[in-house]
Amino acid sequence: MSYIEYRGVFKLIDIPNLPRGEKSTGWIDIAGRPDGGQWRLPYLYVTGQSDGPVLVVFAGVHGDEYEGVEAIPRVYASLDPSLLKGTLFAIPVCNVPAYETITRSSPVDHLNLARVFPGNAEGSITERIAQRLTDDVLAHADFFVDLHSGGMGYDIPTLVGYIHQDTPLGQKSFDGARAFGAPVLWGHPSLAPGRSLSAAVDHGVPCVYTEAAGGGFARADDVDCFYEGVLNVAKWMGMIEGDPAPRSMTHHLVGDGNMDEATLAPVAGYFRAEVELLDEVEAGQRIGTIRDLFGNTLKEICAGTDGVVIMLRRMHNVRVGDGLAHVTKPAS
Repeated sequence: MSYIEYRGVFKLIDIPNLPRGEKSTGWIDIAGRPDGGQWRLPYLYVTGQSDGPVLVVFAGVHGDEYEGVEAIPRVYASLDPSLLKGTLFAIPVCNVPAYETITRSSPVDHLNLARVFPGNAEGSITERIAQRLTDDVLAHADFFVDLHSGGMGYDIPTLVGYIHQDTPLGQKSFDGARAFGAPVLWGHPSLAPGRSLSAAVDHGVPCVYTEAAGGGFARADDVDCFYEGVLNVAKWMGMIEGDPAPRSMTHHLVGDGNMDEATLAPVAGYFRAEVELLDEVEAGQRIGTIRDLFGNTLKEICAGTDGVVIMLRRMHNVRVGDGLAHVTKPAS
């Protein structure tokens, strides 16, 4: 074998040469812990009897997002190697340090895994995770799905995001997003660096990602949507029999998906939004206020552009620079 495995632990992942016709779970070693143990990532894979496409699925890139963590094992359990063409390779928790502490970023190096791709083999733990995920997994994918949600801090509608570009890769991303079938479709003409999707695109891999309400727990319907969505993509890729059965689309939006460039809090205080997700707003419209502990208005928060509200801060207590809202455009 051209990969090394010891008691269910991968030292080197060689996805193209995984044994055919099997299901397996285990751990990928990343780096040592101070106590002598290992930082490890869980993996699940299913290989069909015959060769075919490679579908890669990630979840838990942020440690407080649970929908994909629950959906991936359900997908794995539902697949029969004898009825599968190709390979499903999935990692239900990519950011184990953050998952252990229920935080968005790693408590070890304080880095956000979704901002450091493609990583660094000689870097800190988060950079090393990103490097292994990029070089050993993403580079071998024919299609990639990254399952996210709003986590503890943000409220986001259930959506699937895709690369909105007039290129073969953009078309495959769009087709995969339509097959996935979330209620909201959100296209991005460009991607900010450091994301798993930007690393996938650098390798020529078409890809999509998801968002959902989050909030420190996983709504059963969002888990169902992600579970169904991954299987829909597998059907669209010809890996399993059947046609995709996407959910009805309510909104098709296009715009910058960089939540780091949302409307930011100019002062600290108590934030109350005055709009709802997917409301249409106009530039200059008041969308919320920040007040002090006596109820006095410190700052009115206004929309910076016309469009549709795609994100709102869930936590009321805000600090200077916290993201409060994000507005995007309907697709033309």
